[in-house]
Amino acid sequence: MSNSRLVYSTGDGDRRKRPVERATGPELPRDGIVRIFRGKGGRGGKAVSVVRGLPPRELDTVAKDLKKHCGSGGTVKDGAVEIQGDHREKIAARLEAQGYVVKLAGG
Repeated sequence: MSNSRLVYSTGDGDRRKRPVERATGPELPRDGIVRIFRGKGGRGGKAVSVVRGLPPRELDTVAKDLKKHCGSGGTVKDGAVEIQGDHREKIAARLEAQGYVVKLAGG
């Protein structure tokens, strides 16, 4: 018996890999306040504005409106709207005009 260990097997695959845990962001209270974060993690250093706390049935509509308003791309992911670039102030003003209670969160 040798001191080597099995690293790869065609039957079991690569044993060096560990399950990847998704970062879903901070757990938010359900208080009806929409929070806008700035995020960079996992995006190659590019900033995005993340909007959390919107009602699930309105995510697609709000995302479309915010992308158009900011002149930027974006997506709906994990119950949040992500807009490319740091547009937190623009997003906050737009959502407040639509009647949402908004807070800028994070740094």
